[in-house]
Amino acid sequence: MKAPALVALLLLAAAATAPSTAPAAGAPAAPVSFSASPSPSAGSWSWPLTPRPAVLRAFDPPDKPWLSGHRGVDLKSASDGGPVTAPESGTVSFVGVVVDRPVITVDHGNGLRSSFEPVASTLAKGDAVAKGEILGTLLAGHCGPTPCVHWGVRRGDEYVNPLEFVLDLRPSVLLPLDGGPSG
Repeated sequence: MKAPALVALLLLAAAATAPSTAPAAGAPAAPVSFSASPSPSAGSWSWPLTPRPAVLRAFDPPDKPWLSGHRGVDLKSASDGGPVTAPESGTVSFVGVVVDRPVITVDHGNGLRSSFEPVASTLAKGDAVAKGEILGTLLAGHCGPTPCVHWGVRRGDEYVNPLEFVLDLRPSVLLPLDGGPSG
């Protein structure tokens, strides 16, 4: 086998076995942990806001659980007062106020839970929700004058990047078209 073809084969093998998460540009890499719980495939969940929102603040987990960081993403909403929907089916596991913000959390099974704030909801703990079902109404204040929702996802006790469930964040691997050396 020619050396360039061998290199291409090794790159493809590495990409196929690489973790499916990647930090946002400039963000520190999160420690990789392996879980017996299966992960949903990239892009299998839906966005909690419609239309597809812009990401105002990326996932930036701390190096240690007690340090500061951004344990979710802030998504821009078209307006305050709009609906926030379930990105995947599950059961409401918490509705209440944390510090000074109303929060709703959905348990999706397999150790995955997603939380949204500031969201006012009439749902109660134990309510089943379907993918796309309205969880509540977005309230003002999280991103100052810009309407946004904070979306966090946890796998067990570890925060993970919510975008890995709606986007394919695996790195791209470019290979030469002719199979020969690039350059």
